Amino acid sequence: MRLTESGLPAPEDAATDATGEHGPSGKSGNRYRVEALAKGLRLLSLFSPQRPALRVKDMADLSGQPVPSVFRLVSTLEEEGYLERLPDGRLRPGTGVLSLGFASLQGMDLVQTSASVLGQLSASTNATVNLGVLFRDSVLFVARVQSPTMLIAAGIRVGSMVPAVYSSIGKVLLAHLSPEESGRRITDESFSGAWGPRAVRDRTTLMRQLDSVRLDGYLIQEEEAVAGLSSLAAPVLQAGQGVVAAINVAVPTRDYPQARMLRELREPLLTAAGTISRRLGGSPA
Repeated sequence: MRLTESGLPAPEDAATDATGEHGPSGKSGNRYRVEALAKGLRLLSLFSPQRPALRVKDMADLSGQPVPSVFRLVSTLEEEGYLERLPDGRLRPGTGVLSLGFASLQGMDLVQTSASVLGQLSASTNATVNLGVLFRDSVLFVARVQSPTMLIAAGIRVGSMVPAVYSSIGKVLLAHLSPEESGRRITDESFSGAWGPRAVRDRTTLMRQLDSVRLDGYLIQEEEAVAGLSSLAAPVLQAGQGVVAAINVAVPTRDYPQARMLRELREPLLTAAGTISRRLGGSPA
């Protein structure tokens, strides 16, 4: 392999992929693209809250790659710890993926900037507080402060993902997307799965909720993500990027009718969201 003066492979050599074959440079036109690596990463991206575990055949069908190729990629990813095999033969993301994810979350300016504010919000409201960002059609929880006295069995932790259409954080984020972007992210599959008893199940109802977010600047929801759980969410803005995240306070539905949530939680939540936004150079919503 010849190197250029900058130390990079010469163009004619850079097209050679990890298998040693000269393949297409990919849609991006990047002559340094490693197609085998790209295919492996696309396999990892197939997993979601709706698809937490997959078989090799499923991965082949979803990715459009031949089963033998997927089998070889899966074998490598499993050996390196990025996939792990369940007793029934299905595969799920392994500890290698989790390690990368947590390292990324801990290094986010958003998480570091908001940490003290989230702690203060939880202490002042005695509620569990979450910070989340949008990932495709789901919410990725990047920070969480659990109430020490108000235990909520929601199964949510840092790194968890929940469909955005069932999350107060998710709906706040969806409300600030363009109609075109929202349409690309939200499909019929976004409404699948077993969630809370009051979960929204169609796009028309969801659009009414998103209109409410844009009008009020916050969203309140009851038992959509989890039975017995209510939450109130507000957006976080960053300079030059608009709404980049949202925070919510989560409380037991039986103890917090909507009137109490609005009376006791709305102002502390909006104040916290505004403080984080200003620290990120954005203007409060």
